[in-house]
Amino acid sequence: MALKGAALWVCARNPCSDLGTSDLDSRNSGAASISFKFDLEKFSRECCSLGALTQQATTPVEDEKPRVPGVESSGAIARTWGNESRGLHKDLYLLPKPLSANDLTSSPSDGSKVRVAYQGLPGAYSEAAALKAYPKCEPVPCDQFEEAFKAVELWLVDKAAIPIENSVGGSIHRNYDLLLRHRLHIVGEVQLQVNHCLLGLPGVRKEEIRNVLSHPMALAQCDMVLNELGVLSVSAHDTAGAAQMVSSTGLRESGAIASARAAEIYGLEILAENIQDDGNNITRFLILGREPVIPGTDRPYKTSIVFTLEEGPGELFKALSLFAMRSINLSKIESRPQKQHPLRLVDYSNEGSTKDFDYLFFIDFEASMAEPRAQNALGHLQEFARFLRVLGCYPIDTVP
Repeated sequence: MALKGAALWVCARNPCSDLGTSDLDSRNSGAASISFKFDLEKFSRECCSLGALTQQATTPVEDEKPRVPGVESSGAIARTWGNESRGLHKDLYLLPKPLSANDLTSSPSDGSKVRVAYQGLPGAYSEAAALKAYPKCEPVPCDQFEEAFKAVELWLVDKAAIPIENSVGGSIHRNYDLLLRHRLHIVGEVQLQVNHCLLGLPGVRKEEIRNVLSHPMALAQCDMVLNELGVLSVSAHDTAGAAQMVSSTGLRESGAIASARAAEIYGLEILAENIQDDGNNITRFLILGREPVIPGTDRPYKTSIVFTLEEGPGELFKALSLFAMRSINLSKIESRPQKQHPLRLVDYSNEGSTKDFDYLFFIDFEASMAEPRAQNALGHLQEFARFLRVLGCYPIDTVP
């Protein structure tokens, strides 16, 4: 059962009375230090509501589907395949049907298992991340990232496993935007070693493959091997979906890049393993829940926040220095243009004026909200940030 607690966030528009004096200022004045005490009940009582915070945040942009040079749309090759199903795996129809926006109406789990939503089909890397976080969970596939967020909000599932960045492909900006749109909390993270496999129908040799399906990011991460094979890259919705398509069409010249688990699920053979260009290919996933975890100090913790700043020289430096002064390591910083008010006019003393982007800053820092240094850093940042929200405080995960 999820722990009930107040949301971990700070509103810069209506500061609490405890935040007037920072721990750093008191050192220089010689006065007794007044620490920012992170009281969950007091925050729930005195700060503005979560709805007000999200109104100050941005409206996410629509999905930006990546384009990879030399990668064709899966629609073109689907027309060639038609409705063939000669290689359909016998258990294919027994797999869970992905949730979509039209069928988020089923009743939630009875609590006997943790239900974890993820984007994709069974065999996707997101499913592997969910199973790493909760080995005995019931993974629930969803068509889109948006459906995974909604499934948690509507109590259809308990958690969601969402990819946020890859060591080769970089950040997944769509999910940063969705973090602001939805009222969920980061309750954990998973760092997953990605092992891309070339899959084909049983009995097919690697040399027979003429086209390879996969997610555009997976295709890009295996570019060198695909060039050596001289195959045509075909974009698919996700890696597991590509494996399912190869299995269902039964065309011997078609292969897929997906996980070893996807090969087992869809009755395919692994023609080659670890075909990614970079051997250290790691994807970081966030585990999202309706309620925040209670931060502790029994293990290394990470805290994720998002904030905006007034325009001015040194404002970002001043914000980041608050953490350096307290020996808090920043493990991640990501900037995203605001969508509701993306541009601001700036006069550089020349003729006329120019328009610059207004940014949101996402930061991960390695400290628990149970530590006074983290509380004081956020209390100090709240004094001059226009908007500040704590997305979650959770234990740090490592690659096994």
